[in-house]
Amino acid sequence: MSSIFRVLPRTAAIVALGVSTSAFAQSQLQTQITPQMRSEAQTVMQACRADHDRLCSDVAPGGGRILACLQSHAGQLTSACARALPRAQALRDSAVATGVAPK
Repeated sequence: MSSIFRVLPRTAAIVALGVSTSAFAQSQLQTQITPQMRSEAQTVMQACRADHDRLCSDVAPGGGRILACLQSHAGQLTSACARALPRAQALRDSAVATGVAPK
């Protein structure tokens, strides 16, 4: 399985939120995720790409596992990723609240 940070840009919001990339989830998210949210998710991904590759590359995407992995390594994150994580959590919380991501 390739790194979650190497997926197509149109699925950036799905990946950043840690949601399963099934066709159903993609369809549902693409209709509920705004272009602004997608852009914010891409910004988070860019900020955390190196940290993901270094610390969490063995974590399977989905269910917020990658976000949780990055949060569990808070003391080892680059400053850019550490600053981006609160926004990543807010994006995930929004997806959970709208029912497009598991709790």
